[in-house]
Amino acid sequence: MPTTAISSQGSTLQVSSGNGAAKNITGIALGNPTILTAAAHGFNNGDVVTLAGIGGTTVLNGLQLVVKNKTTNTFAVDVDTTGGAAYTSGGTATPVAWLGIGNFKTIKGFDGKNAKLDATNLSSTAKEFRIGLFDPGSFGFDVDVDATDPGQVALQEYKAAATLANYKLTLPNGKTATFSGFVETFPWDGGVDKIVSASVNIIITGPVTYA
Repeated sequence: MPTTAISSQGSTLQVSSGNGAAKNITGIALGNPTILTAAAHGFNNGDVVTLAGIGGTTVLNGLQLVVKNKTTNTFAVDVDTTGGAAYTSGGTATPVAWLGIGNFKTIKGFDGKNAKLDATNLSSTAKEFRIGLFDPGSFGFDVDVDATDPGQVALQEYKAAATLANYKLTLPNGKTATFSGFVETFPWDGGVDKIVSASVNIIITGPVTYA
């Protein structure tokens, strides 16, 4: 069987910085996922959009969602609107603007796990457990330090300000992983005959969306 292994070479990592131009929504197909129509929207899978001003299917208003299954004029979001109110008119999808993180070198993380709740009692004949909330874990990566790189500058600023931001990892095959998180650490490492590098760790909050 031919291998389906993915090379990491050519991967990119981006961090959110402000918003792009809003796109007008002209139709919504209810279901799971929900399909939105926005002519020539220009979004990519893994992008993050905020929905607003939608008539009819108002349950979508105010949600920040990840773009999936994009075509030229449509895109999907992971919201189950089956049996909900039909779309009537209006609405916008405002995308997050991205900054590429320069000198990005490694991929480490998505190491989440379910919490283990001890339900053992004095009548138990063996340890008993229940599954608790899922902890999405962290995402770590190494960079060669560049104090003028916009993406690295944003990471340092977000760390200092304890800012929650969006991140998008894009693999060479076009598959993406999008998540929210905050910069926990950004320590530098250097020495004789060594490039100054940093190992960045992002604590993920909420689910990771793969597209």
